[in-house]
Amino acid sequence: MRLGVLDIGSNTIHLLLVDAFPGARPSAYADHKRPMSLIRHLDDDGAITEQGQQNLVEFINGAVAFAKASGAVDMISFCTSAIRDAANGPAVLDRIGKETGVYLTVLSGDQEAAMTYFAVRRWHGWHVENLLNFDIGGGSFEMSFGTDELPSKAVSVPLGAQRLTREYFEDADPPTTKQISQVNDYIHSVLKDYRSQFPKKLPENTVVTGTSKTFRSLARVAGAAPSTEGMFVPRKLRRKDLAMWNQTMAVMTETQRAQLPGVSDLRARQVLAGGLVAQAAMEVFKVKRLKICPWALREGLILGRLDALRLQGRVEDAADAGWVGGVDLTSDDRRPGFSLGVSGG
Repeated sequence: MRLGVLDIGSNTIHLLLVDAFPGARPSAYADHKRPMSLIRHLDDDGAITEQGQQNLVEFINGAVAFAKASGAVDMISFCTSAIRDAANGPAVLDRIGKETGVYLTVLSGDQEAAMTYFAVRRWHGWHVENLLNFDIGGGSFEMSFGTDELPSKAVSVPLGAQRLTREYFEDADPPTTKQISQVNDYIHSVLKDYRSQFPKKLPENTVVTGTSKTFRSLARVAGAAPSTEGMFVPRKLRRKDLAMWNQTMAVMTETQRAQLPGVSDLRARQVLAGGLVAQAAMEVFKVKRLKICPWALREGLILGRLDALRLQGRVEDAADAGWVGGVDLTSDDRRPGFSLGVSGG
C-alpha cells in the first residue's frame, strides 16, 4: 500500500510517499517538499503571519493533489514545534483544516522524541541493548533513552537550531565571540537541567545515535560519506571533529558555510547553532562519538501505523477499501481517522 507522510516542520514542509507493508521495510516512492522557514514567518508576538499561513495552505493543497496523483490511499499528517509553539497555533490549525480538509495532528515534543526513538530502535534491532538518541530540529531538540521499542525517557527542550539562530545570531554574520559564549551557556544550562532524568552513567553497551538533517549535515562537514552512497553506509560523528568544525564555522559567514559539504543554502545560517547543541549534548552525556541513523520521526509514524493496523486485523481490508487510517485520499473528507498512541515516557 502507498502511504503519504505530511510533515509540517520548522525548516521544510515535506510530503514523503512510501510503499509500506507490515513486516517489510518502508520503501520510498517519491517526495514533494518546499523549503520554508516558519520561524522567519513569525511576527513580534510569535504568531505565524498571514503570508506564512497562505504558504501553508497552498502547499498542503498541492501535497494532497500530488499524493492522489501518485496513487496514495492514506496520508499521515502532523506538525511539530513550528505550529505547536506559535502564538496563534490553534487558529492556524483550524484555518488549515477548513481550507484544505487536512486536520493536522499536533505532536508534543515528548511524542516526537518517543516516535523518533521507536524508528531508531527498529533500524538497529534487538542486538543493540541500550539506545540513546539525539534529534535536532528547527524549533526543538529531542533526547530519548531506553532498551525497549519505546523509550523509558523521552524529552524535548527548546534548543532547535533555527530557534537559537533567531534568538542569538539574528543580527550578526558571523556571530561575535560574546554571542557564541552566551548561546553556549544557555544550551549547557538547559541540558544540565534535564541530564538527571537519564542514567547517571550510560551503560557501556549503549549505542548513541543522531537523527535529523542537522546531524547528517554535521557528519558530512566532519568527513562522513554523502547520503548518495546509500542509507546502509555507516556514518559517524566524533565529538573532537565536531568541536573543531564548530570553531571553524563560528568565523565563517552564512555564504561560506553554504559551500561546506552537506550544508544547503537553507541550513547554512543555522548549522552552527545545531553544531553547538550537538557538541554540548555529547559533552553533557560524555559521548565521544555517535552513529547517524537514517530513520527518524516520519519512519517511526509509518511503522507505528502499520503495527496498529496489523494488531487490529484491519490491514488487508483497509487496503482493499482504500483506507488505512490517517487521511483517506479516496474521500472528500480528510479528517484524521486515528490517534497517536505514544507517550513521553
